[in-house]
Amino acid sequence: MPERLSPGPVRGNPCVKEAVCVHTRKVYDSCRDKDCVQDLRVYLTQSSQQTLDRAATVKPLSARLIWVYVDVDSVPFNKGFYTVDAVYYYRITAEAFMGVGRPVLMTGVASYSKRVILYGSEGKMRTFYSTYNPVADDITEDYTMPTAAVEAVEPILLAARACDAAMPINNCSITEVPDAVLSAFDEPLVLDNPGRVLYATLGQFSIIKLERETQLLIPVYDSCIPEKICESSSEDPCQVFDRFRFPVEEFNPPDLRNCNT
Repeated sequence: MPERLSPGPVRGNPCVKEAVCVHTRKVYDSCRDKDCVQDLRVYLTQSSQQTLDRAATVKPLSARLIWVYVDVDSVPFNKGFYTVDAVYYYRITAEAFMGVGRPVLMTGVASYSKRVILYGSEGKMRTFYSTYNPVADDITEDYTMPTAAVEAVEPILLAARACDAAMPINNCSITEVPDAVLSAFDEPLVLDNPGRVLYATLGQFSIIKLERETQLLIPVYDSCIPEKICESSSEDPCQVFDRFRFPVEEFNPPDLRNCNT
């Protein structure tokens, strides 16, 4: 086979039908993180703050990643390298115990930021698409910058505790909440609270990548046609349920020995 292929039929390899040129995003650099973020301040909703001020104890319940703000900037005097700043926003849910009676749910937002340096190569190309966009600001956008992508699983809420006053902890304080984060709450958040404060400790797994648009020559083995036939959803619900496998494992929780294997 020639050292450099051109788009078209490929000879000499029975498995590959042809080589095609595709326009896609190539990952130039990436890193993975296993972060344990301690004592993040949780900014509660108004009703949750009133509950915390009367609570005797608190208990962590759950955490959900709402949104990640990502920004890319070039590193001075180090061509091809870029800083990636990621700001994570979480919805924290905890339980407050007043004494006798059922616990009361509390919700709020917590945030933390991190910065990594990755290689994103260089490029002087600007790409324009035929899709009409009336926003004038897009005309001046710098298309030579690589694109950062953050992949993250749902966080693990490890601990939660209440303090009578804000502690001097070096974490991300929130002065303004993005609209994408505010939409996850049913009532306003208390950002300037002089009373009791809730802190949470989170475990977060994530992957940060720098990508750049490029053209690649890839082999084609065959056309990608689905083998599965689309079935109608008008079947009787009970007949569909009859095909479900009985969840035996749900009725037989594993013991400690099985969990360690």
